[in-house]
Amino acid sequence: MVDFSLSEDQRMVRDTARKFARNEILPVARQYDEGHRFPSEIIQRAHEIGLVNSAVPAEYGGGGQSSLVFCLISEELAYGCVGIANTILCNNQALMPVVLSGTAEQKARWLLPFCSSREVRLASFCLTEPGAGSDAGAIASTARRMNGGYVINGRKCFITNGAHANLYVVFASTDRSAGHKGLSVLIVPRQDGVRPGKQEDKMGQRASDTSEVVFEEVQVPEENRIGKEGQGMTLALKDIDATRATVAAMGVGLAQRALDESVRYSKDRVQFGQPISRFQAIQFMLADMEMEIEAARLLTHKAAWMFDHGMKQTRESACAKTFASETAMRVSTNAVQIFGGYGYMKDYPVEKLMRDAKLLQIYEGTNQIQRTVMARELLR
Repeated sequence: MVDFSLSEDQRMVRDTARKFARNEILPVARQYDEGHRFPSEIIQRAHEIGLVNSAVPAEYGGGGQSSLVFCLISEELAYGCVGIANTILCNNQALMPVVLSGTAEQKARWLLPFCSSREVRLASFCLTEPGAGSDAGAIASTARRMNGGYVINGRKCFITNGAHANLYVVFASTDRSAGHKGLSVLIVPRQDGVRPGKQEDKMGQRASDTSEVVFEEVQVPEENRIGKEGQGMTLALKDIDATRATVAAMGVGLAQRALDESVRYSKDRVQFGQPISRFQAIQFMLADMEMEIEAARLLTHKAAWMFDHGMKQTRESACAKTFASETAMRVSTNAVQIFGGYGYMKDYPVEKLMRDAKLLQIYEGTNQIQRTVMARELLR
């Protein structure tokens, strides 16, 4: 039997995230966007109520939430500001290789003290490089064997929370001749030789820190490696499968905000002697927005539900991420259209939503790569 209702516990967590987004994020989102400010205070308050490491198992200091509940949290936070939401939620992706593939000793050593700290600690997922975006096999960062461990050299780019992280999960080549089959994953605490590089000045999601991270002769012991040498690409795809629905959920949250703003404005804006909400042209736009958001939400929840039930959901999570992010782009663009000239001005919120939406189509695998994933699964 199919059941679309949420349990009492699920509603409670969703409502906590909703209240936090409405009270703590939404009122200040514009200032953080305009100032390109990192939301340290907001992250700390989110940490105090269990929203930062929500997908990490409870025995290791996290919230122990299912993928579905994590998506509920993501949607609500993104309603307030998708850039701030991305900053808050980034730990879950960065730590997921340890959660999914780490040994019991690695989980106890790295997750428990990290997530249980009273002061929030941040982690970054370091995969992308200047010459290796969609093509992870082109990664040039190296981890060479030395003294029973590894020495890491390389430059990562577009790293969320990169300048502020305490811990980095780094994908580097232990065998350059093997391409993507030579990648390995290493846990790197912030230390000498790890430094932030260029901080990116983005079009949208400006409250989220995106920067380069440079590794220069950084030494880590062998026990910091997750899995075996050469398993890096497999672990990366496993991580992305587990967290891709989160991006879809953020797209749903942003789109829902754009729709709500459009409905309110259309009732207040008077033209030709009546609110524009009475015009069929506007009504049809609102109806299409609602229809696409509902479809995106259902795709997202299905992908998350499948992961929670141990089912392979590579195709479903790719579908959800692509459809939801493109819905966010269409809905926010139409919101600007409904607002007319005012929608293009920074005095109103929808221009920010439109700018923020674009990045959802790019990170966690571009939507063109998602279509490649879907086609591969269909034709397998």
